[in-house]
Amino acid sequence: MTAQAAALVGLGMTPMSLKPGDTPLRLACEATRSALADAGLTHSDVDGLLVGSSQGVRPDRLGVAFAAQGGFSDLRLLEHVEIKGATTIAMIQRAQLALETGAARTVVCVFADAPLVAGKGAGSTYAHSGGRTGARGLERASGLLGSVPTYALLTNRWMHLNAGTAEDLCAVTTVTRDWALGNPDAVVRTPLDADGYFASPMIAEPLRRLDCARPVNGAVAVVVSNDPAVGHNVRLAVRGVGRDHPLRHRRAGRESWFGGGRRAVDDALAAAGMARSDLDTAQLYDPFSVVTLLLLDEYNLTGGVPAGEFVRSGGTAKGGALPTNTGGGQLSGFYLQGMTPLAEAMIQLRDQGGDRQVAGATTALVGGIGGRIDHHAAMILERTA
Repeated sequence: MTAQAAALVGLGMTPMSLKPGDTPLRLACEATRSALADAGLTHSDVDGLLVGSSQGVRPDRLGVAFAAQGGFSDLRLLEHVEIKGATTIAMIQRAQLALETGAARTVVCVFADAPLVAGKGAGSTYAHSGGRTGARGLERASGLLGSVPTYALLTNRWMHLNAGTAEDLCAVTTVTRDWALGNPDAVVRTPLDADGYFASPMIAEPLRRLDCARPVNGAVAVVVSNDPAVGHNVRLAVRGVGRDHPLRHRRAGRESWFGGGRRAVDDALAAAGMARSDLDTAQLYDPFSVVTLLLLDEYNLTGGVPAGEFVRSGGTAKGGALPTNTGGGQLSGFYLQGMTPLAEAMIQLRDQGGDRQVAGATTALVGGIGGRIDHHAAMILERTA
């Protein structure tokens, strides 16, 4: 990394809505205006746009159309990226590369999503069967539709291998809810205890409704620059990035879910010249409660303590050894793919967390996954003067 490494200098967010009506295009414009104002920039200062959406959004709606409606007129870089959990970090890495090669001077990375539409639930957007042929076709014929039953199978396997229990899932859910109580942007901010968790309806055993992420209509935008004169707030340097793609084939004779991803964190820390003990907070992609548990284990973040025990003993909570998903994550905060953990890492490192602020936080791990734990990405951010 050079002395003028890429830094995150602006953050913009829309309100996270549980009501239908907004479009990804309008949300992207709103978040971008907010991010530029936060960085002390105008649209004319930006010559690079990386625009992301989830499945179901036409690329042209958040590509050229967004550039035009968003007020950008002179761009060197314009790309649309279909965002999954791991590709948000890849988008920041793409911006970093553009800055280092001179392909752009200031890049805005924005993700917008509007899965809530009138007359339909969020499940109508995300509950895709994945195809009618091959292995996915067999899944469909067996009634395995969407992510919840898939991750329910994964949860049962994790429990079997790690002597895990429903109390472990409960601990993740209640701890993240406790964090969400201090986050005015979280969409679920009512206290939750174990009784409330176990009263939640079962969706696909052993996953209850409260084990699942809460999709919203919303957007997050981030301004990336390597110009030390850009940005009037705290600069967050991208110290290291790592990726790992186990690309497992789920067949008999090998582990079907676990055993990958640690290399992404190892590589990111090595690039940053840091160790796990240097991390002040971890912001992990958590579409389901079990994912927090398995990532704590796979990324070796608990100091050798089993993940379930680590969470139940307060390791991820306020005052814990590694405060994790401090905005409520995707379970109680909001589900905007990989932008959820990135935005919270920025808020923490900029000392803007309010009631949920991790005191003295200067370094953060941002983690993302894709597929069914098939892809991993990790990024180390550090607060600089």
